[in-house]
Amino acid sequence: MSQSATPAAHRGAWRNRWTFVLATAGSAIGLGNIWKFPYMTGANGGSAFVLVYLLCIALLGIPLMMCEIMLGRRAQRNPADAMAYLAREANASRQWRWVGLMGVLTGILILGFYSVIAGWVLDHIVRAANGAFHGIDGAGAKLQFEIFLAKPLELIFWHTLFLAVTMTVVSRGLNAGLEKASNIMMPSLFAIVLLMVGYSMAVGNFAESARFMFSPNFVLITPSVVLSALGHAFFTLSIGMGSVMVYGSYLGRHISIARTTLYIALTDTTIGLLVGLAIFSLVFANGLAPAAGPGLIFQTLPIAFGVMPAGDIMGMLFFILVAFAAWTSAISLVEPAIAWITENFSFTRKQATWVIGVTNWLLGAAVALSFNLWADIKLIAGLNLFDLLDKLTTNILLPAGGLAMALFAGYVMKTTHVAEELGLGPRTYALWRFAIRYVSPLAILSIFAYLFGWLS
Repeated sequence: MSQSATPAAHRGAWRNRWTFVLATAGSAIGLGNIWKFPYMTGANGGSAFVLVYLLCIALLGIPLMMCEIMLGRRAQRNPADAMAYLAREANASRQWRWVGLMGVLTGILILGFYSVIAGWVLDHIVRAANGAFHGIDGAGAKLQFEIFLAKPLELIFWHTLFLAVTMTVVSRGLNAGLEKASNIMMPSLFAIVLLMVGYSMAVGNFAESARFMFSPNFVLITPSVVLSALGHAFFTLSIGMGSVMVYGSYLGRHISIARTTLYIALTDTTIGLLVGLAIFSLVFANGLAPAAGPGLIFQTLPIAFGVMPAGDIMGMLFFILVAFAAWTSAISLVEPAIAWITENFSFTRKQATWVIGVTNWLLGAAVALSFNLWADIKLIAGLNLFDLLDKLTTNILLPAGGLAMALFAGYVMKTTHVAEELGLGPRTYALWRFAIRYVSPLAILSIFAYLFGWLS
């Protein structure tokens, strides 16, 4: 066994492939699938966005996820130390460790706004259970949501509750915390998704939803749609933030990286598409607008639930589904930082959890205030703190992290080490290497060029 295969004595390991698949799929299946994917699909032309998104998953997402898992398993360290170790193994500069540190930071920044949105979800579980959506119209739903956003203490309360639950699981470690939570929540999540799809087929306009999402409409494919789809592919698969790398560092060497990556990507994409079909079925059945933006599930769906049979119960189940998805993703967002602190400083896991928890609570509280008391404070390009963190992480840091990992695996690591970890056949390995060396970097660079106006 190579030196890279020997983890530190205190590190845990996944019990088997399926616990890794469930946990990593849980990392991928979050607000990105259930909150962000539907509203981005609606706002970007429906099938045009879905088509580009699926291509991004196949051509970029899967090869890059394989790359990140491979880096983590090879080093069996936290992202920052993993990149430093692998660079030393390849006789390259230790400055590559900054790629890992950027991933750690990205996860913290994402959780800064993620926990606030997840707090909205918890609030809507209670609202649905109390019948707050019954008979509500568009103006009423909008007013209800605006009143909620205008209350800083309520936003901070729900943000605090969600973060406390997340940190409780993380503090328990890999097997007692992450594995156990994934083994319970992921099957529950799948069951609720199937129930929602069945409900939407029974009372919604499923045929119109399918046409909206899957009827080809190439005219609507624009550079903006491509940018959005690529950024979302990174966001939904958790690529570039160190989560996949640190999860990969707990993976046994006998497990196929390629096969497990395909399982994860297929599970994540299928859930996103099923949720989209269910949501748009309800939207179209009630004559609502699919291009409602970020408020789609918080303003538009309550109207549908308010007039449909068993709407209160289904609304509550839907937001429980969203909460489960958000929870599994949030756990993965902090794991890279927890691993980095415990492996570099004299901190126990619980102490590291407190450090990250307090840091994220402060950041999340500031984000919550950006919707009310600090709404007029614009930081960069007229963006408030919430919008800035969203765009910075989704459109810049995640693709940048993926680009750096692709360049490192494709041009810096020794070919023999990469081939040893992936264990692919000659043709499959050649295709993967071509994607990592050429397709992924050129695609990401083209998106950056458009983003910064170089191609305009």
